[in-house]
Amino acid sequence: MATNSSSFALRRGRSKTDSSSTTASFGHPVVLLTTTIIALLVVGIIMILSASSVQSFASYGSSFVFFKKQLVSVALGLVAFFLAYRIDYRRLKGFGYLLLPAVALLLFLVLLPGVGDTVGGSQRWIPLGFTDFQPSELAKFALILFAADVFARKEESTFLQFSHTALPMLPAIGILAGLIMMQPDLGTTMLLAFIAIGMLFVAGAPLRHIIPIGFLGAGLAIGAGLAAPYRRDRILAFMDPWKDPLESGYHAIQSMIALGSGGLFGVGLGASRQKWSYIPNAHTDFIYAIIGEELGLVGTVGVLGLFLFLAFMGIRTAVRAPDRFGMLIASGITIWISLQALVNMGAVTSSLPITGIPLPLVSFGGTSLVVSLAAMGVLLNIAKQGEDGPTPRPKRRSRRRNSGRPAAAR
Repeated sequence: MATNSSSFALRRGRSKTDSSSTTASFGHPVVLLTTTIIALLVVGIIMILSASSVQSFASYGSSFVFFKKQLVSVALGLVAFFLAYRIDYRRLKGFGYLLLPAVALLLFLVLLPGVGDTVGGSQRWIPLGFTDFQPSELAKFALILFAADVFARKEESTFLQFSHTALPMLPAIGILAGLIMMQPDLGTTMLLAFIAIGMLFVAGAPLRHIIPIGFLGAGLAIGAGLAAPYRRDRILAFMDPWKDPLESGYHAIQSMIALGSGGLFGVGLGASRQKWSYIPNAHTDFIYAIIGEELGLVGTVGVLGLFLFLAFMGIRTAVRAPDRFGMLIASGITIWISLQALVNMGAVTSSLPITGIPLPLVSFGGTSLVVSLAAMGVLLNIAKQGEDGPTPRPKRRSRRRNSGRPAAAR
């Protein structure tokens, strides 16, 4: 994914007029990425209003509670998005070394009695009064920044040695995974592992190193999945949900009923029957099923198409990134968002076991949305600099005083 030097020089040589006119065109990566992100946000806001209305009214006496909370999260997320876009991504060098330990500390604090808030048997949130903060969502972004900085300092040839592949990546992912598994949250743990392995591959680590690490991670995931009874039930339900239709297979069956009921064009926006307490977490983990029921195959394919286009633009951004650091960040963010969307859609369509991972940029959830939009802002900045050329850094003024000697003598 190395950037061609001649094309890089050409991009740097563009005038400000050329750059601004390119940015204004519809085909510019910044415009295409922003349009795709806004489209996913709009779909999410509309579908959260529809999917959460019944549960919201039953719990709070109003159908708009979750909808209003999501609007606040969208507003905060857009602020984070535009701030991240305005900041030169190169200024993030070294930030991962600070953010990763800070996230690890938060993951430890959330496990302490009286600090973390337990919901549904999982202790993942830190209550802040006006909202709840989920440190595991920030862990994804922190891992990407940390890995990008570490790998950017290494030449691809150094990855021929296993020590350069394993260190310090495996200890970092081990600490994060251990703390997240104590919540417990196997889905996020596996997602972090996939992000790490994906970034190792992009950074140039050979398959003879990646494959054993992958097998080790798969073995640990299978062991963790079979160790807890409820996780084992999910795996068995994935293999045959009709064996226990009222317990372990209930979510998968109700999700398939929703998707099947939608047909080609859906039953109509707001007309879902499955959201009437048939599908638990209809506005979070299973919002894709409600999209399929209300908007039909057209709606689900449309959302899938938006994520596929987002993945394509992410890969394009990584390929055209001005430097290795930008390429690694863009690759990590693309792997994260694309893979999380794939896992969620796979669980909803019973193609994968249920993991409890939300659909990024669409599902209800404040921390997930704000962190994802901040990451999208960084991706947008890389895309802009990759297309228009890197933003020149301001030159520092020399502190050397004029000695009064003639210019020729100086």
